[in-house]
Amino acid sequence: MLRKQDIVVFDFDGTLSAYDSNVEFAKYCFKKSFRPWLFLPMIGVAAIGRMVKPEGIWWRQWMRRFMTPEMVKRFAPEFIKQHKKERFGWAKEQVAKEKAEGRKVILVSASTDYLVPQLVKDMKFDVVLCSRMEKDKPWKYDFLCWGANKVIAMDEWAKENKIIPNVVRAYSDSKSDMPIMEIANEQVWVDRKTGLRKSA
Repeated sequence: MLRKQDIVVFDFDGTLSAYDSNVEFAKYCFKKSFRPWLFLPMIGVAAIGRMVKPEGIWWRQWMRRFMTPEMVKRFAPEFIKQHKKERFGWAKEQVAKEKAEGRKVILVSASTDYLVPQLVKDMKFDVVLCSRMEKDKPWKYDFLCWGANKVIAMDEWAKENKIIPNVVRAYSDSKSDMPIMEIANEQVWVDRKTGLRKSA
């Protein structure tokens, strides 16, 4: 039996936290290892691809092609500790408030499954949906949770849990989230530089 459920959806990078966690982790790897520097030509081509086709997957994978399981294992824990400090001050409190008012609270992020779940573990989201990466190739996507795919990920979760989601509110900093923002009763746009709500 399907049941209707009020939910609130949050983006992560630029919405709850300053800076892009994927980009910042790549920078962190450049500081800790020589390996990423060998991939600079590939990253340069990927940067051009990003300008031509922002929704593309291939350039995202080329950007991260230097990543290995060993690098994730070595560098991610300390990076996560540091990056948690970039979270906007209101974020945890707002998530708790939405939950206290009886709504399911969901995080839907394009960032990776080896970063985001740990970055928000203390925030107690009801579910965290993010990009799924291949375990032995952490640069390669099993599923890119970006743009319209965020809606797909949420719909899959709702179907598995026999829920008809009523998106009461959605929080984002980016127009790439329009597919999920458009199904929300209320759109809360956040300024990624300040963490403050943008005026209408």
